[in-house]
Amino acid sequence: MDRQQILDLYEWAGGVCFRHPGKGQVATTHVETIRPAGGGLQDVRACVECVLDMERLRAGAAARRGTAYLPGRLGRHEPSE
Repeated sequence: MDRQQILDLYEWAGGVCFRHPGKGQVATTHVETIRPAGGGLQDVRACVECVLDMERLRAGAAARRGTAYLPGRLGRHEPSE
């Protein structure tokens, strides 16, 4: 699967990337909702660069485990991950 095919698996909107807040508003996708110690809920969003990095990490982990890699599943908690 190429870069654009992976990115097309996600819904994109303006937001602030959790790893690159200094970039300000960029195209991001929702990857997680967390509960900070101070209370409430906080959406965690990732930019294109980070999504591709995280997908590469997932692909490598799947290869090491000998399991199938299915892109487009960032933020989904599954027993095999």
